[in-house]
Amino acid sequence: QVQLVESGGGLVQPGGSLRLSCAASGFIVSMRDMSWLRQAPGKGVEWVSGISSTNGNTGYASSVKGRFTISRDNTKNTLYLQMNSLKPEDTAVYYCAKGWGPSASRGGQGTQVTVSS
Repeated sequence: QVQLVESGGGLVQPGGSLRLSCAASGFIVSMRDMSWLRQAPGKGVEWVSGISSTNGNTGYASSVKGRFTISRDNTKNTLYLQMNSLKPEDTAVYYCAKGWGPSASRGGQGTQVTVSS
């Protein structure tokens, strides 16, 4: 059974950092393109970042490029999103997903990130 369990969210001040984790089971993370998506209140789903299964290449939305870093630990079958220099507009529920792009398949409950002073 495929499961994606996100964690690591919380309340942080502007300029702060968080690291999100996504523990996967039922499939091998390194063998699939994987993405992080987010959804802010009252807004649609936004693709944040992705990592390729074929060569580990990464991609980022322009809104987070230079601040966020996606990575994976193959030994733990876990996907990560390191978020630095957080801004209030980064406030959203963050999801990991199988695939690349905004239509990537979410499987978990997500983790809430709130950036506020």
